[in-house]
Amino acid sequence: MSDKELLIPASQMDASAINARTRRGRIQMLLLLLACASPVLASYFAYYVIKPEGGKTNFGTLVYPAQEFNGAWLDAPLQGKWTLLIARPAGECQIKDEKCVEALFLMRQTRVAMGRESKRVQLIWVNTGGKLVDPELLKAYDEQTAGLKVVPLPADPKSRAEFNAWLNKEGAGKEIQLIDPSPAKMMYFPVTNSPKEFASIKKDLEKLLKLNHKGESL
Repeated sequence: MSDKELLIPASQMDASAINARTRRGRIQMLLLLLACASPVLASYFAYYVIKPEGGKTNFGTLVYPAQEFNGAWLDAPLQGKWTLLIARPAGECQIKDEKCVEALFLMRQTRVAMGRESKRVQLIWVNTGGKLVDPELLKAYDEQTAGLKVVPLPADPKSRAEFNAWLNKEGAGKEIQLIDPSPAKMMYFPVTNSPKEFASIKKDLEKLLKLNHKGESL
């Protein structure tokens, strides 16, 4: 707007010119908002719109809508972190129990495979039984080196029931659950010892970490 236009009373200005400037202003504001929101929109669009038949990515099964996790359920901080979680009773998970150890091994190796991004991922084992974890397992899958934290079920009966209901939705209670930094369960993986399937799990998590930068401050 020129200096002369600034001196013209509003009542004398052309209404069509005012409307045109208003439309341009709105379009510019919309473009600015889209630019700011594009990283988040891209991650959700890629995983919840552009997805293979059956709601699957390379290997994991998408959970849509994502299932919110109540941070009060477990004695572990999940807010702002990417988390791989399993639930097993310690009494059934001994060093010689290949099926259980395979799950822990798969989680650990998936985290290691993230390379420089591995610190953005934490591992949680929910001990669903009353027995202590096998000391040999704790040596191999400790929190400091392997990044695995062992936590008990919620002590409060109501919270325990809520957690179990969340855990077992879609029959996924025995699967490896992927929780995003919001926190919410957004994908789960079956336990496998197949190198090909491990590579697919790795690709799924790598893609998520690239598309969604939350949790980078871990």
